Amino acid sequence: MADLPEDNALRTRMQKLRITEEDLEESFIRGSGAGGQKINKTSSTVVLRHIPSGIEVRCQRERSQSQNRLIARHELCDRLEAIFQKVKLDAQNEREKKRRQTRDRPRGLKRRYVAGKRHRAGIKQGRGKVAGDE
Repeated sequence: MADLPEDNALRTRMQKLRITEEDLEESFIRGSGAGGQKINKTSSTVVLRHIPSGIEVRCQRERSQSQNRLIARHELCDRLEAIFQKVKLDAQNEREKKRRQTRDRPRGLKRRYVAGKRHRAGIKQGRGKVAGDE
């Protein structure tokens, strides 16, 4: 990131996410879409690939290649943070599910549950043999 415009917030984010410049593969291609001759002649679109995760970011938002490089790095950080957040949330949901499954039933629910079982047992008990059927 030596020739990128200074952005301390981006540098801090990349350090926090453990992204190093050696992990990034950067290439420049010609853009597509509106822009006419300018877009067809200059390679201002940045394709940034994070090698460990395989995430690829393409940016042609600005006319300047250096600004697109900066924006691409911001987008890469956004995507990695979203992935980490999803993993963290999934782990938390798994813990909560396990906790819900193993906790005791509330007292009122248990009381109703047992009362229903006793009622059913009484019905079944009434199905015994009749006195004259032996």
